Amino acid sequence: MAKEDYYKLLGVERNASDAEIKKSYRSMAMKFHPDRNKDNPEAAEVKFKQIKEAYEVLSDAQKRSAYDQFGHAGVDGSMGGGGRGGFTAESFSDMFGDVFGDVFGGGGRQRGGPQRGSDIRYNLELTLEEAVGGTESKLRVPVLVACKECDSTGAKKGSSPVICSTCHGHGQVRMQQGFFSVQQTCPTCRGSGKQIKDPCGVCRGEGRVQETKTLSAKIPAGVDTGDRIRLSGEGEAGERGAQAGDLYVQIHVKDHAIFTRDGANLYCEVPISFATASLGDEISVPTLNGRVMLKIPAETQTGKLFRLRGKGVKPVRGGAVGDLICKVNIETPVHLTKEQKALIEQLNASLTGGGKQHSPQEHSWTDGVKSFFDKLTG
Repeated sequence: MAKEDYYKLLGVERNASDAEIKKSYRSMAMKFHPDRNKDNPEAAEVKFKQIKEAYEVLSDAQKRSAYDQFGHAGVDGSMGGGGRGGFTAESFSDMFGDVFGDVFGGGGRQRGGPQRGSDIRYNLELTLEEAVGGTESKLRVPVLVACKECDSTGAKKGSSPVICSTCHGHGQVRMQQGFFSVQQTCPTCRGSGKQIKDPCGVCRGEGRVQETKTLSAKIPAGVDTGDRIRLSGEGEAGERGAQAGDLYVQIHVKDHAIFTRDGANLYCEVPISFATASLGDEISVPTLNGRVMLKIPAETQTGKLFRLRGKGVKPVRGGAVGDLICKVNIETPVHLTKEQKALIEQLNASLTGGGKQHSPQEHSWTDGVKSFFDKLTG
């Protein structure tokens, strides 16, 4: 007899997410549980085992991929006895350990033992120069570290933890909820399998104490705001000697007085005089590596961009060095004397009376405005 499609058994689409498959599995398994179908438990058991088999395939990424490509033929060899053996209360409990664990306070697939230390984040502010050129920063990090007094065991020096009297060293206990038998973390030893009868006076049995430690972090050249640097094992100490977590250094680059960064490129605004813009000149502009000379051609308009190649940033992940892009702004003279004002008036008269167009943007804008109003009144 041909097997029914696993996706149809669970009532989900072929592109369903893992969460959707798990949710549907919960609902279907409860619906066809033999104890809920007293009128026909045999048929319910058959359906229940089919649902279990479907979930075991579709919840496993490799099995699901094989099933999507080859159908039942792609997974029959990997199923072993799963889904075809006799139905027992214990197999039901094992199968539902991870599904209903959150209802009863712990999943059946949790493993006892000390937990790995937590990861922590450290926010580091850098200047633009430090971010572009790289630096080495000293970090003072408040963190939980292993207690030296008890060597992270939590027990008073000279004593040792004993086997937990509740779980007998297993780290987990089994709860009976009617038909359900659910395994959860032992509430007495919190999964370690051991109890501390005589706790350490320094850490009070925790095996860890709060300290502020100083670390040296090498910041590679080219980092930018939003980048993270991982310092493996520099997070919080794990419970009872377990592996420590990691420290993540979160980079934030301060605003710069002259430059603005966009990826590998730097931008800056350069003020120039009316005379320089009109007649042209060579001016000195700053870069992160010192000053360079920039040639300003005659008749330069305000807002014009000049590109200095290779004067930007080398990206931290590799690639070509960016450019420095200078935007020139023409400054209007201020605090003019009477003589200076008179000279400007003479210059303006000369520029407007010669018949030539010395202000191309002004004339093109004026022509555009005239055309706009002609269309409105036409």
